[in-house]
Amino acid sequence: MSPDSSADTVTTDTTDTTDTPSTDAPVSFREAVESMAAADLRAGISLTDIRAPQRLAPYSHAVGLEVDRITAAQQADGWVGDGDGDAFGRLILLHDPAGDEGPGLMRLVAYIQADMDAATVGDPLLPDVAWEWLTDGLDGQLSGPGVGYKDLGGTVTSTTSVRHGDIGGPPRAHQLEMRASWSATGTDLSGHVAAFSEVLASVAGLPPAGVAALPSRGGH
Repeated sequence: MSPDSSADTVTTDTTDTTDTPSTDAPVSFREAVESMAAADLRAGISLTDIRAPQRLAPYSHAVGLEVDRITAAQQADGWVGDGDGDAFGRLILLHDPAGDEGPGLMRLVAYIQADMDAATVGDPLLPDVAWEWLTDGLDGQLSGPGVGYKDLGGTVTSTTSVRHGDIGGPPRAHQLEMRASWSATGTDLSGHVAAFSEVLASVAGLPPAGVAALPSRGGH
């Protein structure tokens, strides 16, 4: 399972159906799945189990992350950030005990899709900035002993779709898509999930965690 091919396998057609690892799965894989559910996520991001692809590895698990702008606004005194469209992420765990990654490594495959405004998606630096959010997040979250990552790779694409003729939806739609994959060097994946959730929050335009809206000038 190469880094490039695994990143390309993520699609948006995973259904929101709980996928519980079987009891015959390796202990290391079950520990990794449990750690994903235990990730400490910021307000405004929710996590649920979804059905994972079944043919990519002997053992797989997936979670879906959604942006809850109402909760984010409540935590930030009404400030919901710069974005107002849909944003979601999918994080898939793949494990092959007999593969090149070995019994102690897990492969994570990530996908993010977010609506953007025309000015933002037209910024030529946007793909580079979004990728830096991922690398900075992983480096910041995975700084403790026994956790880390390697073989990170992926793509960031900003697109504009123009609708013509008899088709529903806005005349123009702007989106950012990120596809990435990397190997975790331990079974505690809580930091990986937390880092991924911060990328989703940044792409969605949510305010930084713990930041409230500044008072207006004059104290009004």
